[in-house]
Amino acid sequence: MTNQNTILLNQANLAVLPEGVTVPNYDRSAVTAGIVHIGVGGFHRSHEAFYTDDYMQQSGDLSWGICGVGLREGDRKMQSILKDQDFLYTLTVKHPNGQIENRVIGCLTDFLLSCDDPQKVIDKMASEETKIVSLTITEGGYNFNPVTDGFDFEHPDVVHDLAHPESPRLVFGYLAAALKIRKDAGKKPFTVQSCDNIQHNGNMTRKMLLAYVGKFDQDLAQWIANDVQFPNAMVDRITPATTPADMAYLTDEVGLQDNWPVVCEPFIQWIIEDKFSDTRPLWEQVGAQFVADVTPYEKMKIRLLNAGHSVLGILGSIDVQETIDSAVQEPLFRRYLRLFMDSEVTPILDPVPGIELSEYKDVLFERFSNPNIKDSLSRICLESSSKVATFLMPTLLANLAKHGKIECVTLVLAAWCYYSDKRVNLRGEPLDINDVMADELHKTAALTAQNSLAFLQLESVFGDVKSQPRFVTEYQKQIKTLYAHGDIKSQMQEIVNQAG
Repeated sequence: MTNQNTILLNQANLAVLPEGVTVPNYDRSAVTAGIVHIGVGGFHRSHEAFYTDDYMQQSGDLSWGICGVGLREGDRKMQSILKDQDFLYTLTVKHPNGQIENRVIGCLTDFLLSCDDPQKVIDKMASEETKIVSLTITEGGYNFNPVTDGFDFEHPDVVHDLAHPESPRLVFGYLAAALKIRKDAGKKPFTVQSCDNIQHNGNMTRKMLLAYVGKFDQDLAQWIANDVQFPNAMVDRITPATTPADMAYLTDEVGLQDNWPVVCEPFIQWIIEDKFSDTRPLWEQVGAQFVADVTPYEKMKIRLLNAGHSVLGILGSIDVQETIDSAVQEPLFRRYLRLFMDSEVTPILDPVPGIELSEYKDVLFERFSNPNIKDSLSRICLESSSKVATFLMPTLLANLAKHGKIECVTLVLAAWCYYSDKRVNLRGEPLDINDVMADELHKTAALTAQNSLAFLQLESVFGDVKSQPRFVTEYQKQIKTLYAHGDIKSQMQEIVNQAG
């Protein structure tokens, strides 16, 4: 039933929002932006911004507001909506039992678009007030070439940034320009904090930035290497894309108009290496965990949760599944995913202090099954070229090296070839494929009928796995069957049956 007394979300209306909506208890006019965040999407707003808002609520330390930055023209819509709402937004937390919590997050202070004023973004990052520059730029945003194991200097935006350092397009140009200002002024550097799903995300950021800066300023590169900290971190909270139904719920059921809320699950986790260039928020007071080495935690999460999402996303998309919860509730998909986790991932994981892996996997299945988090498989399959390379290939390669099981992951790779080639599900309905390599994936996969290994020629994704005889034999077997019958479930069932 439509609520006739809908209240617009903005600062002036915070005091009169509907009952049951939690609002900031601090004076937002007194907040200063100690954090600049590049990549203000749904995940950032459900995770780092949530932790920061919660910390300011509980501590009263208002020096950790977040100034958002968008590097793409596509970020303009987000900037416009947030600006109209005084940079407020609603976080809607949906529990498996149907309980819903609505909370207005107030820690965002501004949102800058680099394409409008690059120097303003550089100056904001260089400001002494800024202690942390954090990133959610997706796996593909790090400009890493797995074939060369280094920075991709051939990327057109990198070529532009090296020629035009005053108006960069990529994050590394902005980090370099701002850190140079700090260095030249004799100021402490800010911490660079990656919040992306990449193992050793801080190390990756550091390696890529040093490679980029080393191309034109060795002194700055040396200063960054000596003085700037890049803490590794493991981040986790399932955050599906916001839908019109999510906004309609707030309007019709709650009486609150928010033009870009965020929906997420109740589970949240952030494990961070405690090494910062300057001061930091005491996020541990609101549930974050600081450790000396995040490696086992991030490896566990990336290889189980993120890889599990890709398994369900690729196989489920072919089989006309639409969301993670619907796929994992199918008995065969559930058994297949658990087999992948138990027989192919768990044996190559390191011990994880304080975590029992079987319990962690059980919790993952509970989270995936949440019927109120409709995480679409099309979202899960976004930029699969980066996700396959990051989440699945390391497990495959580790098992090849250790003579471990590879059947489950190999079928996923064969299915991804079929998915990229046919671009339709088993009903003939078109798949929503959004990948920076989409054309190349399609073109290469389409050669499979003539050459069963054609798809594996994409070394930026697969490396040199085509030289592994055991994998090639299994892959060709799966490709042959899939292209002959197009029945993904029969192949899944065969693998499950063979495992007993």
